[in-house]
Amino acid sequence: MTDPLRILHLSDTHLYGDGRLHYGLVDTLAALDRVLVRAGELEAVDLVVASGDLSDDGSAASYRLLKERLEPWAEERGAAVAYAMGNHDLPDAFEEVLGARETELAVGGFRVVTVDTTVARAGYGRLDGARLERLRDTLSTPSANGTVVVLHHPPVRPTTGLFDTLRLVDPQPLIDVCSASDVRLILAGHYHHALITEAGQPGIPVVVAPAVANTTDVLWPAPRERAERGAGFAMVQLPVDGPVRAHVVRAPAADDGETVYDLDAEAIARIAADSGWSGA
Repeated sequence: MTDPLRILHLSDTHLYGDGRLHYGLVDTLAALDRVLVRAGELEAVDLVVASGDLSDDGSAASYRLLKERLEPWAEERGAAVAYAMGNHDLPDAFEEVLGARETELAVGGFRVVTVDTTVARAGYGRLDGARLERLRDTLSTPSANGTVVVLHHPPVRPTTGLFDTLRLVDPQPLIDVCSASDVRLILAGHYHHALITEAGQPGIPVVVAPAVANTTDVLWPAPRERAERGAGFAMVQLPVDGPVRAHVVRAPAADDGETVYDLDAEAIARIAADSGWSGA
């Protein structure tokens, strides 16, 4: 493969198996359909990545809805599909419909590895020793064109206060393993807003996809936290040699920008107490 690896990266679809609305407001299945229509304008796609929080209710029905949409869309374009677990996903139904939580696939000389960063009944992420060792073993043999790592919790600091206790705890061991190998790109979700940055030294590009379900307002003044209606995706090009190129694309709707939630400090503290990292 001499052309860049062309990736459609989407995240945080938060689907329900019974058609419920997210926060009682957002039809996430309709948002996903809108994203795929917009992404259909891409010239070509080699890989579709869905980086976690694919379901909100953890039902097999919700994963079937996702699979019934993504896989035919990808097949029409000759693209592979990689799914990663998020903190809202439930492992039994995920594996029943979408397959193993951690996978390795080859696409045009590139290796794509999914990593499960979830902690049962928690919103934060963490890699235990066994998962880290599996990743290290996988990366011990280089691939022809390098590796793409896909996970839900980004290994870079959050932008807004809500995600401070919902972050990936102690990301440095993961970054060290990736930096010592052929990892060329890390794809993540979770933050519900786009972020393009680097992790480690020398820097590995990290692309956090915007959410399909809603969009975090990164300019909302602390300590409050706001999300608004809006869906999008990232289009990423990873060349055999040279820098990564990433663009963020919106899939617009008439009600974009309307408030989905506006949390005060007390509400954020309750979420942190219920599912955040306590430092224990």
